Amino acid sequence: TRELALACHCINQDGREVIAGEARVIAPEEKIVRRRATLPDVRLSDGDGVRRLLDAVHDLPAVRCAVVHPCDEASLSAALEARDANLIVPMLVGPRARLEAVAKTAGLDLDDVEIEEVGHSHAAAARAVELARAGKVDALMKGSLHTDEFIGAALDRELGLRTARRFSHCYLMQTPGYPRPFIITDAAINIAPDLDAKADIVRNAIDLARIIGVHEPRVAILAAVETVNPRMPATLDAAALCKMADRGQITGAILDGPLAMDNAISIAAARIKGIVSPVAGQADILVVPDLESGNMMAKQLEFLGGAASAGIVLGARVPIILTSRADSGDTRIASCAVAVLVARHYRAHPP
Repeated sequence: TRELALACHCINQDGREVIAGEARVIAPEEKIVRRRATLPDVRLSDGDGVRRLLDAVHDLPAVRCAVVHPCDEASLSAALEARDANLIVPMLVGPRARLEAVAKTAGLDLDDVEIEEVGHSHAAAARAVELARAGKVDALMKGSLHTDEFIGAALDRELGLRTARRFSHCYLMQTPGYPRPFIITDAAINIAPDLDAKADIVRNAIDLARIIGVHEPRVAILAAVETVNPRMPATLDAAALCKMADRGQITGAILDGPLAMDNAISIAAARIKGIVSPVAGQADILVVPDLESGNMMAKQLEFLGGAASAGIVLGARVPIILTSRADSGDTRIASCAVAVLVARHYRAHPP
């Protein structure tokens, strides 16, 4: 017989074996020479990130969530879809007449949905924060009002939801080209954070990573280069944050930086540049220098890179679900699932 058994091992760009097995072939009787064919690009994904998030919260009770001024179809639909997925028990905070008009236009049913009536968006934000302070809701969700108006009420020094930490936003993302979910922070709240703000941004992201099951997350402090340059403030902040981790001022994770984006997520790129680090090429958290760079990165990954995402604000007394008007239904549902996990953690460990 001319049948042969060949051991097969497929190695990815990071030198890791991704497929192993045995191929049985029939050996040719004569030598055949053909031109080398252009092979298709093959990507292996470990599954649907949104589905895994929903699986993680499947057995958890829905959280009471104040949905702030959901006076457009996208935000109202998202609240009801999250209810139907048993993630939240929504309390709609806004003008009843507008809510009912949106529901009628969109063909949505508001029967059995609690409505906390207020006159306008600013009052809706203030009332939702008041409900959270009183313990009547476990999470807040942004509706159709502007982010500044929504977060401004939560940040009020006397009547808001401040804790010892600064507020910061985390994008939990999964792309086809990276083997695990990862966090990008801060791409929505802190415009140009100083060192103190970045320290809290890192701490909040570490908390989120641990809540979703990453027990010792790897944190990459990003800059344009991987060396400290006095003319590039992001590299100085990165070095200082790593030293803060060395001194126990930031705990619960492994930090390294400055790291450029390529060597933060690619073992091959880190190897070429001679970077030896437990973080390089396998980061769980990407800390960006400022909001502009982070927001562009997150949206590029989502709209050009096919990333699935969820957005959450940490540092408040309750998790705050912060989504964009352009976000998909999957993103809104995934954000609610993350909020369920965070709310459960906050009940046991108040922030």
